[in-house]
Amino acid sequence: MAEPNFSWIYIIIFLAIPLARIIPRILAKKGIGKSFIQPQQPKPFEPSFVKPAPEHQSESFEPRTDPSKPQSKNDLVLGALNRGSKSFESIQKNTGLDSQDLDAILEDLEKNGLLKVVQKQGMFGPKTELHPTDKGFKEYYS
Repeated sequence: MAEPNFSWIYIIIFLAIPLARIIPRILAKKGIGKSFIQPQQPKPFEPSFVKPAPEHQSESFEPRTDPSKPQSKNDLVLGALNRGSKSFESIQKNTGLDSQDLDAILEDLEKNGLLKVVQKQGMFGPKTELHPTDKGFKEYYS
């Protein structure tokens, strides 16, 4: 007696199920089967206790300075150090300062005791890390 052939099960598992997910997406992308996939539109959340902001503000507009932003280049570099930047390149990338200005600022911070330079032995040779001191931390956050 001949044994039954159940190879059609593999066709269902490995072809039909993925195609059933892919075909509606393709049709929706082409605009043919819009009835297959209907995107859900998120409802805007407006709590009842919050009043909407007035649409028209007064005629005179005065720019406000944000007290959380640094006021000088030294504060900008100290902020980058306190947020975890340890190398010259990462500080330069985060602050946008050119290398000469940044070098002068880092020397000034080191002279004032707000920054310490640590030489470490890395995998590819010596490595210089910059760390804020406690004085530098207090200076930035005060």
